[in-house]
Amino acid sequence: MSVIDCDYLPTDKVKIPAELALLIIRKAAAMAATFEEQVLDQLTKDARRGLLLGSEPRRVIREMRL
Repeated sequence: MSVIDCDYLPTDKVKIPAELALLIIRKAAAMAATFEEQVLDQLTKDARRGLLLGSEPRRVIREMRL
């Protein structure tokens, strides 16, 4: 049996109702917004720490890969 012809790959298509799809999209958007805020807070905190320790702004930019 080749890797492509495996029994565990689903062959049946399942139609997701529009209402469920919309709820999934809304939940994903909310989760992404929360994650974005957390990342922004962490990056800001890291940048401030670097600057307070005396690093040059260019070095902070490079180290944070901005």
